[in-house]
Amino acid sequence: MILRSAYSLPSKAFAAHSTLPSTAAAAIAISTSSTSPCHYRRMSSSQSPKKHLVTREEGVHQTMQLSKSWRNKPLFRRQGDVRFKSGLEASKLLIAEANRRDSHEIEYIDSVSSTMECLSPLFDRNPRYAFVAKQLMEPERFIQFRVAWMDDVGVVRLNRGFRIQYSSSLGPYEGPLHLGPHVNGGLIKAFGFDNVFSNALTGYDVGSSVGGSDFNPFDKSEAEVQRFCQSYMTELAKYIGPDIDHPTMGMGVGKKEMGYLFGQYKRLNAKSTSSSVPFMKKKDSQVAGEAVVLFAKEMLKDKNQSLMGKRCLILGSGKNARAVASKLLEYGAVPLTFSDESGHVYEPSGIDESKLRTISNIKMERGAMLGRYVISSTTAKFNEPGSVFDIPCDLCFPCGQIKCVDEEAVTKLADNGCMGVIEGGHKNVTIEGRKALKGRGVMYGPHIVTLTGANIAHAHGNNLPIETLEEDVRRIYNDVKDAATEFNARGDLFAGGSMVGFLRVANAMLAHGAV
Repeated sequence: MILRSAYSLPSKAFAAHSTLPSTAAAAIAISTSSTSPCHYRRMSSSQSPKKHLVTREEGVHQTMQLSKSWRNKPLFRRQGDVRFKSGLEASKLLIAEANRRDSHEIEYIDSVSSTMECLSPLFDRNPRYAFVAKQLMEPERFIQFRVAWMDDVGVVRLNRGFRIQYSSSLGPYEGPLHLGPHVNGGLIKAFGFDNVFSNALTGYDVGSSVGGSDFNPFDKSEAEVQRFCQSYMTELAKYIGPDIDHPTMGMGVGKKEMGYLFGQYKRLNAKSTSSSVPFMKKKDSQVAGEAVVLFAKEMLKDKNQSLMGKRCLILGSGKNARAVASKLLEYGAVPLTFSDESGHVYEPSGIDESKLRTISNIKMERGAMLGRYVISSTTAKFNEPGSVFDIPCDLCFPCGQIKCVDEEAVTKLADNGCMGVIEGGHKNVTIEGRKALKGRGVMYGPHIVTLTGANIAHAHGNNLPIETLEEDVRRIYNDVKDAATEFNARGDLFAGGSMVGFLRVANAMLAHGAV
């Protein structure tokens, strides 16, 4: 028996503080079905009486008496009582507290700052949520450990391993593993914080965790990667497991790495699966990339347009980037570029399925650079023009390095006619870039919304029809869009996604008390 607690959005009818029931309200129900392939159940509205977030007693609209009682409570009591009079003031206090404690973790501060600014309207309507946000800023558990392994010449090498189990309010921890020299404690903490909202958006009972190491798998031999993965999992296995914490693929972690990690976990533990849901899935899945394109499709539909004929820049060349390209081709779009550390490849007439297979074969070889592709193509341009953002396009899908799209890049994209930037990777757009996109009227699909595909896939086990994925993407997109409209941020999917995810997690945390 699985307890399901899903929260939806306040409807537009509550903009004037109405207290009538909302048709978009969410249900709390108990599922006793054992025939569904979906382990994490999301209940339909017909299974239980609806309970919504906009009641006077517990939702985003409170009575003046309750609202005043929470505003009179101190948000912090470190050096005297600190209270707030408005939601904006509350968000500033929370950001200042994050800076006081973790000013050295730049990526984490960026995540907290941008999210708390979006949540300030919620704090205005219900001051109690500011106290929940204070609690949410601190992860439940942060594990850092030494990973010792031996390279091919017999030298002992050391790396740092991480796993942050950020929130289990909605269900067991779940989140990706990232490998790369850029991985550090601050980045893992930022990813964990963002993942809280992203996982909550799916509507399934799943918590948030993220892990990884500063190990670079791309300049190592296969034997070295295997030895590292086994050493990493030897320590990590103490903290994960079915129904506890489910690691998934991330940057630098594909089916080979996941296979090595699972093999060591299986060696150390008797139990390595849970019901019908596979633990540490070892097959490459294109669902994450497909979901990114489906979100782009929904965004264009709102503008009465389609993906057909759209010229698309793709930044990156990993598994997600290639899955995005494959799905774009299905919808008649024209992928133009791929990129990696060596530069970018540009096909003026577009990358078709044959060219995509060639690029995939190159990138499946460990450490191979994209520049090799120009040998097999007579039309490809390598690092021409000098900046990939100088290429005219309709849509841009950054799927590579974090913070690869800044304010200058946005300016170039907008000047060249780009109408949308849809993230296919983690934190690809900087805070300044996000503001520039809004200022230029360019559509923006944030990673906390677009990267929900992997969790949807895991919730359905090995059986995820494309129709189900499309339905879940449409539901998530509409929830996010309606939330942004409700809180006077029409079209801002980052704000809408932050609000929806926060509301679902915050209401669960309120039920749990001070834990």
